[in-house]
Amino acid sequence: MSRRLIMRGALALFAIAILAVCAVLLQPKSVEAVHPRVGPAILAVYASGTVEASVMMPIAPRNGARLVELDADEGGDVKTGQTLGRLEDTDLRQNTEQLVAQERFAKGDLDRDTTLLNANAIARQVYDRALSAWQAAKAAVSGAAAQTGFMALLSPGDCRVIQRDGEIGQFIAPNTPVFWLSCNAPLRVTATVDEEDIALVRVGQRVLIRADAFPGRIFDAQVTSITPKGDPVGRSYRVRIALPRDTPLEIGMTTEANIIARIDQSALLLPDSAIADGAVWRIVDGRADRVAVTTGAKSGNWVEIVNGITRDDVVIRDASAAPANGAKVEMHLVTPK
Repeated sequence: MSRRLIMRGALALFAIAILAVCAVLLQPKSVEAVHPRVGPAILAVYASGTVEASVMMPIAPRNGARLVELDADEGGDVKTGQTLGRLEDTDLRQNTEQLVAQERFAKGDLDRDTTLLNANAIARQVYDRALSAWQAAKAAVSGAAAQTGFMALLSPGDCRVIQRDGEIGQFIAPNTPVFWLSCNAPLRVTATVDEEDIALVRVGQRVLIRADAFPGRIFDAQVTSITPKGDPVGRSYRVRIALPRDTPLEIGMTTEANIIARIDQSALLLPDSAIADGAVWRIVDGRADRVAVTTGAKSGNWVEIVNGITRDDVVIRDASAAPANGAKVEMHLVTPK
């Protein structure tokens, strides 16, 4: 066989191989496709927080002294005027007794000078000095009695003791709280929201609360305030969330909060697998068509599509398996769960 015939045969085989490869490449790619579905989409902002009293009242002594009596403890309910505790007041009582004796002596001088003045036996100036001395002694007694009274720590209203920081025998410095009271006010959650999400949070929004202490339960709450100044270090904002009065949550419990920013009952939804780099692949006239989309809320494996496609479009289910833009495809419609 001549060399020329061998070359022709080789070229023919090569051409056949090329044609076979082209035939394979030109075959439409088989893909699974889905229609967008219509369903509810909830856009929620996540935040972690702690349950606390919305009104916490500190009870602290005006003067420093040793704590000698405790009449209430954490978790207890107290009434208006009830004694919570008492600080040592021995020195103050002795001082008060001394001032009472001085006031009594001054009153005696005043009574005597009053009689003498009425009999024109002394000058008016002598009487006035006696009156002034008695008034000063009386004021000193009142002041000492008030200081003594301050050593008793009293409840200002019908409250619950939520914290106690003193022990009997311990020296309590002036203005150092011994008791913290929650007085007839509902509890709240103070939550931390990332700065990138705070623009979605508004006063009055519904909040769903979860706590490890009550697994499987969800508690309704409401946003009541947003701090106007954020934390530049933590890059977050503080949000106050009001709880209903009958909540079983207790002060100090940690919580997870989902602040409902938006609910759309007729949102356009796609499986998250259909979206890649902000785009989906529609199938138009048997070809793949890459389309940019704007996404919204995400729930499980479903993502809300705000714009970019319509309810009637057909979209490749797995974006990672999508062919080149404009390539032919053979689609198989499926219904994702």
